[in-house]
Amino acid sequence: MVGTSLMFFIVSGSNAQEVGDHQYTTEAIERGSRIYSRECALCHGPQGDIVDGVNLRSGVFKSVQSDEDLRQVVFSGAGQGQMPAFGLNDADLSAIVAYIRAGFDPEGVAVRIGDPGRGQSLFQGKGECVNCHRVNGIGPRTAPDLSEIGVIRTPASLQRNLLDPATAILPINRPVRIITRGEETVIGRRLNEDTYTVQVIDSEERLRSFRKADLVSYEISMRPSKGPTALSSDEVADVVGYLLTLRGQ
Repeated sequence: MVGTSLMFFIVSGSNAQEVGDHQYTTEAIERGSRIYSRECALCHGPQGDIVDGVNLRSGVFKSVQSDEDLRQVVFSGAGQGQMPAFGLNDADLSAIVAYIRAGFDPEGVAVRIGDPGRGQSLFQGKGECVNCHRVNGIGPRTAPDLSEIGVIRTPASLQRNLLDPATAILPINRPVRIITRGEETVIGRRLNEDTYTVQVIDSEERLRSFRKADLVSYEISMRPSKGPTALSSDEVADVVGYLLTLRGQ
């Protein structure tokens, strides 16, 4: 469902919140930038990285996972008073979350992040992600291992991979079709390739290595093995939230 490699709806009105594709509006991100500079930068720093164990810009928190978690911390405070309560209104809360989720880039894209617990259930059930992906040693190898995907991919990348995988899949992960001189046809996923050889995981999860000189045909598909997800907007947000928790064991 997700290569290691995740549309956009517009909402109108000055009080716009999260939009259907899990993005916040540009206006919300810019508004959040101003609020952050006024209310947050003194303690967290201009880049959000001066509190031990927290890096707001890169999405590293002590306890926050979902956007709702983040809203609650800003609104109610945390750390037994170390983080004061700001009591912002809904529009300002959405704005500060949008700015943080955009990586402190006022011109960036902020993807809404849902509940990781629900996301895990969707990943393992309705979303059918476990049919292809491996996580922490469990699952097939026909698609990229996602055990550390939360470290190496941004929320925007994960979302695009779910919604438009054809534009998000990395070249090395594109499906391949090989025909050998012995007339064997192999369908699989590339793991590595150099000038003379190619290594793949085939459809039976076997590691195969081929000399290109021994191949009659070697085709790289421009289409991903999976199409866009049929999950709802809220469900995609939850799956993204879960994927961001996958940071290796």
